[in-house]
Amino acid sequence: DQVFRITPGNDEDVRALKKILGHLKVDLWQPNSASLIHQNATVDVHVNRNDTQGLRSRLKQERIDYVFISNLQKEIEKQTGYRSTRKRRSEAQYDYEVYHSLEEIQSWMFEMNQTHPDLVDMFSVGKSYEGRPLYVLQLGKRSRPQKKAVWIDCGVHAREWIGPAFCQWFVKEAIGSYQYDSVMTRLLNQLNFYVMPVFNVDGYRYSWTTDRFWRKTRSKNHKFHCRGVDANRNWKVKWCASSHPCDDTYCGPYPESEPEVKAVAKFLRKHKKRIKAYISIHAYAQMLLYPYSYKYASIPNFSCVSAAHNAVTALYSAYGVRYRYGPASTTLVSSGSSIDWAYRNGIPYAFAFELRDTGYFGFLLPESLINPTCTETMRAVKAIASGLLK
Repeated sequence: DQVFRITPGNDEDVRALKKILGHLKVDLWQPNSASLIHQNATVDVHVNRNDTQGLRSRLKQERIDYVFISNLQKEIEKQTGYRSTRKRRSEAQYDYEVYHSLEEIQSWMFEMNQTHPDLVDMFSVGKSYEGRPLYVLQLGKRSRPQKKAVWIDCGVHAREWIGPAFCQWFVKEAIGSYQYDSVMTRLLNQLNFYVMPVFNVDGYRYSWTTDRFWRKTRSKNHKFHCRGVDANRNWKVKWCASSHPCDDTYCGPYPESEPEVKAVAKFLRKHKKRIKAYISIHAYAQMLLYPYSYKYASIPNFSCVSAAHNAVTALYSAYGVRYRYGPASTTLVSSGSSIDWAYRNGIPYAFAFELRDTGYFGFLLPESLINPTCTETMRAVKAIASGLLK
């Protein structure tokens, strides 16, 4: 398999590229739908072995330039190849700089809950389509019952493995630096954090066992042989009723059709008076986005804009990595997104991070980059949470 990176230089290239991709069965990484291709914007396409030659000759014919990651299989094996030999270790030796399977993440959550009962509480908000529990960790000092809270979810799209890695990193850092780092001490004393390391549990497990590039949930569609819904297009806000069930961006038969989305929405609705920030961690593009996603309009909440500015500045301070920030619709218009839903349901700060990188590794971000990616993102999230206290 190969990933082609194509940058159409003019409208003619855009038209030609859309036509070419329409004829081939490809997996669009960025943007995630052919209708969103426009000139001078990068297009990343994952193509299976049988189609690479065809795509190359068509691009040559149209004189469209491209570059590619040649051997995808090798990159995948780097991340999962030696896994079978790795034993489950206790929390003290848990390796936060490798990607973990769903089973490992869930055992780690149990362990965190048992070892830090004063700061961590584990509960489930419901069950997935395939019947797996949807676990959340609540972090914070149990001082007063009605503390303000921050929600963080990771792993909405199964193949974005850096997401769950960040959620685990956040928990480790928060607990490990409590009492040593004055900012973290204040945050955990005055706020509760609800952290959901793997939102799309069925899809995430499937990306480990069967298809590394699976994105959607795993619900069955009775009319089509395709499975799954894009869990970030399934929220009850300007919900779309188009897109084909086989598309990676299929928004589902109706809003909250996915039990995972329904369970989280129910929890957020129940606690919306206290939850002041909603943060969803995705990959990849190096951006920090806020509402709206479904229309070209900035939200009236100006403090959201300054919070985003402070967050990307804090992130930059770690390694000089630049993130763009702005309304989600400036990068791609989509309806039914969780940040729009959160904002419309009274959560004043709603953000979606698109973590590293900008496409060289795409969804196969090497494990050697987990540490720097999580370290810089940690600064951004702390900046957003600190802003809430002000």
